[in-house]
Amino acid sequence: MKAINIKRILIPAIIILMLLPAALIARQIAIEGRVVNEKGEPLSGTNIMIAQTTIGTISDQFGKFYLAGISSGTHRLVISYVGYEKAEREVEVVPGEISMVDVVLSKTFDMPQIELIGASPGRFERVPGSASLITSSDIREVSAVSSNEIFRRISGVHAVEEEGLGLRANIGIRGLDPDKSRTVLVLEDGIPVALAPYGEPEMYYTPSMDRMAGVEVVKGSGSIIFGPQTFGGVINYLTANPPATPTTSLHLRGGQHGFFVGRIGYGTTVGNAGFQVNYLRKQGNNVGILDFSLNDLTAKFKLISGDRSVLGLKLGVYDENSNSTYIGLTQAMFDSGRFDFTHLAPDDQLSIRRYSLSATHDVFFSDNLRLRTTAYGYTTSRNWSRQDFDNSPVAGREYIRTVGNTSQAGGAIWFRNQTGNRNRQFEVGGIEPRLTANFEIGSTRNELDTGVRYLYERAFEQRINGQVISPTTGSLRDDEIRTGHAISGYVQNKIGFTDRFSVTPGVRIESFSYSREILRLNFVDVDITSEDYLLEVIPGAGFSYVLGEGSSFFGGIHRGFGPPRVKDAISSTGQSEELDAEKSWNFELGTRSRLNSNVSLELTAFWLDFSNQVIPVSESSGGQGVPGATGLTNGGSTRHYGIESGLILDNMNLLADNLRARFQGTFTWTNATFSEDRFVMSGGESVNVKGNMLPYAPKYLVNGVLDFFLPSGIEAGLTATYIAEQYGDVLNLGDGSLNGRQGTLDSYLVLDARALVRIPRVTGLSLSVAVKNLLDERYIVSRRPQGIRVGLPRFITVGLDFSF
Repeated sequence: MKAINIKRILIPAIIILMLLPAALIARQIAIEGRVVNEKGEPLSGTNIMIAQTTIGTISDQFGKFYLAGISSGTHRLVISYVGYEKAEREVEVVPGEISMVDVVLSKTFDMPQIELIGASPGRFERVPGSASLITSSDIREVSAVSSNEIFRRISGVHAVEEEGLGLRANIGIRGLDPDKSRTVLVLEDGIPVALAPYGEPEMYYTPSMDRMAGVEVVKGSGSIIFGPQTFGGVINYLTANPPATPTTSLHLRGGQHGFFVGRIGYGTTVGNAGFQVNYLRKQGNNVGILDFSLNDLTAKFKLISGDRSVLGLKLGVYDENSNSTYIGLTQAMFDSGRFDFTHLAPDDQLSIRRYSLSATHDVFFSDNLRLRTTAYGYTTSRNWSRQDFDNSPVAGREYIRTVGNTSQAGGAIWFRNQTGNRNRQFEVGGIEPRLTANFEIGSTRNELDTGVRYLYERAFEQRINGQVISPTTGSLRDDEIRTGHAISGYVQNKIGFTDRFSVTPGVRIESFSYSREILRLNFVDVDITSEDYLLEVIPGAGFSYVLGEGSSFFGGIHRGFGPPRVKDAISSTGQSEELDAEKSWNFELGTRSRLNSNVSLELTAFWLDFSNQVIPVSESSGGQGVPGATGLTNGGSTRHYGIESGLILDNMNLLADNLRARFQGTFTWTNATFSEDRFVMSGGESVNVKGNMLPYAPKYLVNGVLDFFLPSGIEAGLTATYIAEQYGDVLNLGDGSLNGRQGTLDSYLVLDARALVRIPRVTGLSLSVAVKNLLDERYIVSRRPQGIRVGLPRFITVGLDFSF
């Protein structure tokens, strides 16, 4: 254990003290109003901005908003809400008075796509349980190098770095294992993006946050209408939709070690048709331990094909090449401090290529009845050449190089003249019709969602052994095909008994048949085929009670479910490994309070009780302290409980009316342990890990963001992220193992800073600078997959954004 670092205590304390003068929010000069639709219904979550400034807010659940920190004079308000036409209003602000304005927005056809939270009035109340929304403004303000910086702003979410750039998401929610985000259902515009959603849900491909317009996260019972995973939450990336008028956007960001991000987009709408095209280029040399380049092209098309019909098309092409590797530092190498960002395996190469196509069609039979049909298909190739190595020399083996101190136990890594090429290709296709209906039965109002989905997936996997001189060619060792067919159905109905109280019951049924066909095993042609089948009923229910203006109370219970990976459920001999599906009961109880348009608070208590949590022991997870094991294994009963909280203080006036401040903070406390007897071999002995903490489940996660805004268009911000101590193995070893894969990960605190300037008289142009890891802290982010990985050192980037 490290001694307490006084700096880690003082810095958060200083941030809190900085906020104290902001407790009183000045109201001498302000704009107050309400936003409704054509039926007079309040539009919660409407964006209200003062044109040509950074001053803005969003409406509360009653459509009300309040804008402070403004100067007297005439201001132009820009009011926008997804699915409605944008509106502008001129308001005359007089010193010492509050100007009033009411706005009615007109409905329009939106891009048809599946959303978790959506844009309907009271959208958060419509989702049973806890939910979070990251907007395009949030993404822009972070100036993120890694998408994990975005996710750390959401309570309950633990985002673990792999290479420092977020190219492969490792996200765990509420104490669940973050390894390749396999416990989280990840979508883009409502469509799965995993290699194989049922059979191999690991996120070796992760959507680029640089091209996103938002992110939705649902952690409660609302996740059961999606699937197959329902126990670890749902993340839905949102891409930009076709704009109403011709719009060009340019984003450029550069930094140390050749780091570069360039994105250009153009879109417009002409008559009944619109489109949006984005191209992203991202690259870097020696950014941490990574050399990489990627190209990402997406295009969306919208066609209003009738008075009550709209069609959406989307296509994507993604190509990435990097020297990503599994190998990390040994404990002795880390302790020496000389190898943090050494390219241990410079010849390792990862190539990912993905093609995707989807179509979504909406038919509005009436204002209260809609049929949405989504069809999609994508292919992903993931070819990975990795050099073989040993953590200690083996008699009879030849080595072509050594890194580290060979005279110290665990001080070096020996590399062989041999590579293992793990080549995998995936095909996924699906179709899902979904019916949404609003109706009344007696005195109750009902909002029904029901649908069915068929999904096909197939994986082709080859292992080719080669040599460093020609790493991608060699002898075919293994060859197999895995196929899955899934049919699922669901129904969820929000029943409004009163204007304040609603209950949302739902149920999902998952049917999955899968097979594994082994064509070659250990250099020998074979013919081994086996298949299996599972059927699961997944119920859930949530409730919401509006306590008063801006405050609500919610809760829920649902069945958590996750199918076993096909490769692990059927052995290489064709036998069923009886690897159970992951099952849990998930409970939550919470409150959302919007005291006014400037102060928001959310507090949620959760409880996850697993009858069987599958614990990863694969290469990517570092083995989890289970010697000789590979793939996944039944981990038995586990229990997760804790508290999540979030606080937003907006439109705070500090020192002077012209200096506006905003604070956003999240805090998560999680206790995730093995709740029943489970025995693991260690040092030749069987050890019971009951009561041990689950790997990579820190008890405390804290994130705080303090931003300052000037009417002149200048912004500045400071972000503090604290990750508590965590274990890298089921044995909860304190000291690191010789190879670095097991042991404690000490707590750490990282500060980031940013500044942005909007160029006067050039609409839409801004310049920015960001400093990541401001204090240049040295810390371990992971002991996976095969050794210690160190967090990025201080990293500086500058950027330009231009929209016209």
